[in-house]
Amino acid sequence: MTYNFDPDRWFENQRRALDAERDRGTLTPEQYQAGLDDLERRLDQMSSRLDKPFDLSGRPRTPARPPRG
Repeated sequence: MTYNFDPDRWFENQRRALDAERDRGTLTPEQYQAGLDDLERRLDQMSSRLDKPFDLSGRPRTPARPPRG
């Protein structure tokens, strides 16, 4: 696992690969659109996981109480 992962770059690389398959004629327009929709769904999933704190404890995190005084 790396903290240098760039989901937008990943998406662009995957989209280019999908574009190349379409350009070679190995994908129908419907297959291309389904592949593109899947990539967007996966990007959303990855992005949502990257926005959360990393925790291996398995315990739910609750906000700390504000200091008194």
